[in-house]
Amino acid sequence: MRQKLRQLRWIGSSKKDLLAMPDEVQQGFGFALYNAQIGLLHPDAKPLKGFGSAGILEIVEDWRGNAYRAVYTVRFAQAVYVLHCFQKKSKHGIETPSANMDLIRRRLKEAEALARGVEQ
Repeated sequence: MRQKLRQLRWIGSSKKDLLAMPDEVQQGFGFALYNAQIGLLHPDAKPLKGFGSAGILEIVEDWRGNAYRAVYTVRFAQAVYVLHCFQKKSKHGIETPSANMDLIRRRLKEAEALARGVEQ
């Protein structure tokens, strides 16, 4: 049985930011997002802490000593919304920096507004 492919929607500069990453990182994130589009959970996808549910997911790619992250939501039926793609700069701790968390929260609100308009 073939899965219906959910639309992929990019919020803010997330697509531009992803395309600025190394090809290997783009491929890894692309496969994870494709899995989300067909309703599957990529083995490396984990709920992003601080959002209270598994509807906000994060993929981490380590490449040549650098950590890259992509954050997306599967909360909405019509589309997968990519909220943020970034390189984690901090060398200590695994916690997502607060500036990135604030940006993710703002973009999630934007995605919620877009989803309400589409799904009504």
